[in-house]
Amino acid sequence: MSIHYDDKGKFFTDIILKEAVPVLIQTLTNRIHGNIYVRPGERIKDQINQEDMFLAVTDAIIYDLSGEELYHCDFLLVNRAHLIWLMPEDQEQNQEPGDEGAST
Repeated sequence: MSIHYDDKGKFFTDIILKEAVPVLIQTLTNRIHGNIYVRPGERIKDQINQEDMFLAVTDAIIYDLSGEELYHCDFLLVNRAHLIWLMPEDQEQNQEPGDEGAST
């Protein structure tokens, strides 16, 4: 790892700090629980709107549309074109039972 300092003492490294955000991802054929990584101070939307074709997901559990677990993997790349929706997993915890499918 290299560290560079500017004239004011600010340092720069090759390491990019990111925070793990547990999310629930819906694609056309699967639902995925896992973690995506966001830089401190950025929004999940900022990560989703990047130009990269794939979104990196770690500790991924992939379910079919009926909720049956299909796979579990440490690392998964999801093609952004296949995303239907994505939400932080803590938002899922706030949902009231029986609210599934209810529109507001």
